[in-house]
Amino acid sequence: MGFTFVLVLPALVVVVAGVYYLYNEVIRLMSKSVVRNKVVVITDAVSGVGTECAKLFHKGGARLILCGKSWDKLESLSDDLSSASDPSVTFTPKLVLLDFSDMDSMPDVVTEVLECYGCVDVLICNSSLKIKAPVQTLSLEMDKTIMDTNYFGPITLAKGVLQSMISRRTGQFLLVNSIQGKLAVPFRTAYAASKHAVQAFFDCLRAEVEEYGISVSTISHTFITAQDSTPSPKTKKTLCSLFSRHGVYPAELAEEILRTVSRKKKEVLMAHPLPMAALYIRSFFPSLFFAVVAAGVKDAAIAEQLQ
Repeated sequence: MGFTFVLVLPALVVVVAGVYYLYNEVIRLMSKSVVRNKVVVITDAVSGVGTECAKLFHKGGARLILCGKSWDKLESLSDDLSSASDPSVTFTPKLVLLDFSDMDSMPDVVTEVLECYGCVDVLICNSSLKIKAPVQTLSLEMDKTIMDTNYFGPITLAKGVLQSMISRRTGQFLLVNSIQGKLAVPFRTAYAASKHAVQAFFDCLRAEVEEYGISVSTISHTFITAQDSTPSPKTKKTLCSLFSRHGVYPAELAEEILRTVSRKKKEVLMAHPLPMAALYIRSFFPSLFFAVVAAGVKDAAIAEQLQ
């Protein structure tokens, strides 16, 4: 009996692993087929995550509208996508200059986006401006800039294309947010506040537009990790460093964005055990969470003084 179990267990593990692999491959292929011919807008398309998204959706046959602050970088990305694909099954991306810190330009941007194909099927709000600093050192002007980029910009674009989606009774919004939209980390007051605000907006929007056949998805991830990054042995073990070492890769996040668009999942959390544990402790044991965070801030301050 025991000998038979020893023989069967490895075979069972291999079978389960094979089934899981095939399942993921089927989901990936189905995700690509779902976005074929869809008009997909990607903001900050020249960022690491935006570029990986553009690659996946372009290969899937989506009609891309790539937005970003640099025309040269947008053109370079478009050229790279076109040269690496079959023009008979893909569409040449359309490019739109978009700078969320320039709110006066937003009406013209919305018009230009809608004129590209006459409609928008999927709006991926990917832009994000980060800053790390003690609250007393941040100017009100910087707070406003972060709110424009992370909150007012995305919601203005979303509201601009919303009426078109309502009239067609179809569409999807996808917010690429941070887990700090749910969990605030010290020294990121403006960033965390903007992410909380935009999370709340899209959560409310989800309920309001469901009757029109429009879906709203949010992906809350931990810190973006560079593809070639490796942790340094000299890195200080502060609360923020522990979070940053448990980040997600741009390609990994892009794959999840494609799956979320395909399956129209309402909410996705991309976090390793430590941030997830912190999120639940914040929800159910807030006093403990506040005490641990405050202690972490004091430890970081003492470490700085000892250097």
